[in-house]
Amino acid sequence: MKVDTMRRIDRWAGIPLTVLFSIPFWIGRLFGRPKEPDCRRTLFIELSEMGSAILVDPAMRKLEREAEAELYFVIFEDNAKSLALLNTIPPERIFTMRADNLFNLAVDTLRFVSWCRKKRITCVIDLELFSRFTALLTAMSLAGSRVGFHTVHDEGLYRGNIFNFPTRYNPHVHIATNFIALVNTALGHHPQAYPIKAVPEEELQLAQAKLSETERDEVREKIRTLYPDWQGERLVLFNVNASDLLPQRKWLPESFAESAQKLLGTFDDILILMTGAPAEYEYVQDVTERVGRQRCVNSAGHFKFEELAPLYSISTLMLTNDSGPAHFASVTPLKVFVIFGPETPALYGPLGNAESFYLGLPCSPCVSAANHRKTTCIPRPCITGIGVGVVTGALTSYLVEKKE
Repeated sequence: MKVDTMRRIDRWAGIPLTVLFSIPFWIGRLFGRPKEPDCRRTLFIELSEMGSAILVDPAMRKLEREAEAELYFVIFEDNAKSLALLNTIPPERIFTMRADNLFNLAVDTLRFVSWCRKKRITCVIDLELFSRFTALLTAMSLAGSRVGFHTVHDEGLYRGNIFNFPTRYNPHVHIATNFIALVNTALGHHPQAYPIKAVPEEELQLAQAKLSETERDEVREKIRTLYPDWQGERLVLFNVNASDLLPQRKWLPESFAESAQKLLGTFDDILILMTGAPAEYEYVQDVTERVGRQRCVNSAGHFKFEELAPLYSISTLMLTNDSGPAHFASVTPLKVFVIFGPETPALYGPLGNAESFYLGLPCSPCVSAANHRKTTCIPRPCITGIGVGVVTGALTSYLVEKKE
């Protein structure tokens, strides 16, 4: 389904349905006594953001550690592989939903209700900020404890009265901190909707992927099939594409190409791999051809998703748009340079070894969960204004530092 179609359905069908589903929960709270959250079998809902499935990992591990909870997860089928990077949740506890058309989504919603009954879910933590669909899934789970973001006194999108343990979403702190706040609510640390418990820096530390040398060797062999002359030159990764959910995040193809040319002209001991999914091959090939150098290779579709972490672990740095790979790389020590434009690193920056390029214009960030990450800005000065010299200079300094 197209993103705009999903947005329209969430609005025009979501509002009346959340009103309807809220009625029994409102009546129950009117006559029932409040209980402590029951986290024994906790289900996390995050459907559409692969990066968020990484950013929530510290929060999930905290709940597992402090409440000895069994963790479950619901995510769109196309995004489920992001959960395999750290394997915090076993595959048998992950429920995937198809979003290719409305019929399949409806069928999977019914399957979800049955699955929740079978797994005896006691608590649901809805990680989406303003999605009415995930609020409805929370209601249909019939879990006794329902934790989710709430606007409280702020203006915002209506999600009904489904959550009996609401947590105020704070748009001024990193999303990983907000995720920890949800878990703190589930742990009973917040007597009201305001998440007053401090989140120390150590709680935001991301676990690292466990990789074997065999996995790394297999990736090295695949690199040689792409570039037979590779003799162990340092690997520099360029992720030049971004999700179609927000194409405004893409740095200009000619900027990526010019940066690659300058790096290859400065260093004779690097190999640039242009990375991407199979569907991105043509876009990535266009940028590769703009570079026009032998030591710049298009690897889009060449590596399986499970091979990304080993690839990142043997590479020196990655330059990427604000997209999933920036977060995937956080499970390795790889240095990542991220180009931000319509969104801000203050809220969505990777938790790993990352450095951001961000102009911070008066209009930035222009997208957020409150506007469904939609913008009609065509000139995109927040992206086009990020100069090749600034980016290449930072990459050059890092490569020189690592060579010494």
